[in-house]
Amino acid sequence: MDTLTTPVKAILHPQQRRKPPEMIWALKEVSFEVQPGEVVGVIGRNGAGKSTLLKILARITKPTSGRAVVRGRVGSLLEVGTGFHPELTGRDNIYLNGAILGMRRAEIAHKFDAIVAFSEIEQFLDTPVKRYSAGMYVRLAFAVAAHLDTEILFVDEVLAVGDAAFQKKCLGKMENVANEGRTIIFVSHQMAMINTLCDRAMLLSEGELVKSGRTEAIIEDYLVQSEVHLSQDLSAHRIFTEDPSKAAQILEVSIVNEKLEPAPVFDVLDDKLIQIEYIIRKPLIGLSVIVQLKKNGETIFISFETDANPRLLEKREIGRYTTGLKLPNVLKKGSYTLDFAISRLNISSIDFQPEAIKFTIEENNFDTSMRSYSSRRRGFIGAHIEWETKMAG
Repeated sequence: MDTLTTPVKAILHPQQRRKPPEMIWALKEVSFEVQPGEVVGVIGRNGAGKSTLLKILARITKPTSGRAVVRGRVGSLLEVGTGFHPELTGRDNIYLNGAILGMRRAEIAHKFDAIVAFSEIEQFLDTPVKRYSAGMYVRLAFAVAAHLDTEILFVDEVLAVGDAAFQKKCLGKMENVANEGRTIIFVSHQMAMINTLCDRAMLLSEGELVKSGRTEAIIEDYLVQSEVHLSQDLSAHRIFTEDPSKAAQILEVSIVNEKLEPAPVFDVLDDKLIQIEYIIRKPLIGLSVIVQLKKNGETIFISFETDANPRLLEKREIGRYTTGLKLPNVLKKGSYTLDFAISRLNISSIDFQPEAIKFTIEENNFDTSMRSYSSRRRGFIGAHIEWETKMAG
C-alpha cells in the first residue's frame, strides 16, 4: 500500500520527497603512529569513532579505504565477555574465552589459578555464568583477557563496569602491563584513568583526529569542547528540590564573582566565592557541610565547614543556614567541578550532590607566561612560593 501511495504523496507534498542518503564517515582521514611500549589514550564524545578505530586495528572491522598496520601479537578487551556461553560454568568459559582470545590450552591451564584469583569468584567457578551478576561476569571476563601475553593491548571502556575496588584493581593490572613495555591503546570516558595510565592521548571528534599530544593538555581540550556542546550543563547556580525525608539537605549552591553574581567562567586571578544554603530538619550532632573540588575527575581538595569552626560539630538546631568559602587563587586554566555533601562525621552521608557546579578558568586578562599559574607548567595549581636569592660570598 505504501508503495502505491508514495508517488501520490510526492506530488501532493513535494517537500517530503526523499533526499539522497547522506554519507556519514565513522572515521575520516585518521592517521597516527604508536611506538612500541607507548600507552595512548583515545578520548572523544559518543559517536566520535573511538570504538570503530579499535575494531579496525583489531581486524574486527575492515576499513572501506586506507589501511592499518599492526606489528605484534594483539590482545583485545573491546567487548568483555564476547564468546562466553551462558550455559557453561565459569571454569569452562575460562578455557573457551581464552581460546577465542588466542591462548593455547596449556597456556590457559598455566595461568588458570592466577585468572581465578584475580576474578575473585572462586566459589562460583562451577556455576553456569547465566546465573552471574553483571559485576561477576565482567570480573571473570577481564581476568581472562588481562592475562594474555601480547605485545599490544586494545582496551575499550571495559573498566566502566564493576565496583570501585575492582576498577582500581584492573587499573593496577593495566599499569603493570604498561610497565612491562607492552603497547596499550585505551579508550575511556573516565578522564582520571586516562590521565593516570596514558603517556599521551588522541582526541577524536565526528570521526576525525582533532589533536594528539600530552595527555593532560588533550583532556583539557576535550573538556572545553564538551562544554561548548553541552553549555547548558555549565552551571554556576543550582537549586535542589526539597526532600522532607532527609534530616539535613543542601538547598542551593552557587559560585559567584567579586560582584556576588553567579559566573561559570573566571580568569586565573579572579575571586571565586562558593555560597551554600542548607536546612537542618531535626537536631543533629557532628554535622558538617563538605565541598570537594575536582579537575579531570581527580580530587584537588576536600574542605569541611567545621575545619575552621569545630564548634559547629556541637548540637545544631532545626533551621536554615548559609555558609561559604573563597577558593584560593592558585587554580590554573581548565574545567572544574564542585561536589557538595552534608555528613555526620565518621558516621554517614545525609545528602550528596555530585558535580553540582561546573566552571572554567581561562587565561585572558593576565600575563601567565612566566608565572606559576601558567597552564604550560605541569600540575593542577600555581603555588606562589617565596624565593630568596643572594650572591654567595
